[in-house]
Amino acid sequence: MSAGLPVRLELSDVRLRPCSRLRSARPVVGQRQAADPFPLSGPLDLLGLAATAAAWELVGGVGVRGARHEAIVISGTEMAKQIQKEVQQGVEAWLALGNERPHLSIVLVGDNPASHTYVRNKIRAASATGICSELILKPKEVSQEELLDITDQLNMDPKVSGILVQLPLPDHVDERTVCNGISPGKDVDGFHVINMGRLCLDQHSFIPATAGAVWEIIKRTGIETFGKNVVVAGRSKNVGLPIAMLLHSDGDHERPGGDATVTIAHRYTPREQLKTQTRLADVIVVAAGVPKLITPDMVKEGAAVIDVGINYICDPVTGKTTLVGDVDFEAVRKKAGFISPVPGGVGPVTVAMLLRNTLLAAQKVIY
Repeated sequence: MSAGLPVRLELSDVRLRPCSRLRSARPVVGQRQAADPFPLSGPLDLLGLAATAAAWELVGGVGVRGARHEAIVISGTEMAKQIQKEVQQGVEAWLALGNERPHLSIVLVGDNPASHTYVRNKIRAASATGICSELILKPKEVSQEELLDITDQLNMDPKVSGILVQLPLPDHVDERTVCNGISPGKDVDGFHVINMGRLCLDQHSFIPATAGAVWEIIKRTGIETFGKNVVVAGRSKNVGLPIAMLLHSDGDHERPGGDATVTIAHRYTPREQLKTQTRLADVIVVAAGVPKLITPDMVKEGAAVIDVGINYICDPVTGKTTLVGDVDFEAVRKKAGFISPVPGGVGPVTVAMLLRNTLLAAQKVIY
């Protein structure tokens, strides 16, 4: 859809239904259950629908007449481009007011190939949005005291807007201590105990980028959470917990949440019990680090499935390493309503949310 061009949609191709938390109705793409559409007739100003149609492009296209047989695949790559464009515009507006360019400092320890790849993606994306970045490389033998000295120096540097210490860290370094060594106002990863505490209290804070990405995908895709059942598979303090907090908290609070009923599963949840919960879920968020943990028999017809898993597996035939998520993607997409792929789903949006946090840190919006 080109910007500035008129949008023409056939009303017979769009069905509307009331939305509990929104003032306007939301078009339903390929809705599976029966619903009474609003009676519409005659000419209609479609400016409001134009924005929604643009959002539909991010999730696979506009709903059309007739049933759909596969889930709408959410393009995190396209959504990330849109968010990065918004960040870029924010940076330009910030500079136009005479402020200094936002600056992100990244500390990378060791030679973990995945960590190096993630950091390269962050630096590349920062450059594309007009955010300055620097990379501080340290060997895996670096001491915890040296890392804390580095974060102290960055905390005191007025030119540094945001600080990120790439995880995981070597075993001899306590990650929580290092994360808490970053000033809350520069903690763009959102891992400081103050940011985590404010998140749990529904207050404004820097939201961990991955959790923020899941929430942003849900909102921009138009997936309902109000009064819905949600299962979060994974209870890590940096991913699973903040996702659950965002989805279950009150939509009328200082930091609005999803008003969902959330069940958290983890490694000790028996598979049959997990299956019982996921089959009742309207939304399933999987961040367990277990390939093909979620299979079609565990998914309710039309449910939204957000895959946060990152697993590198070796193809037994080719011997090549492949990146996969926690969901049996090809099988589940035939039953779900929405599904995010791996790669190209949550990952790119996570990077975009990190850059948004960096801009907010420079603007001192949170602290």
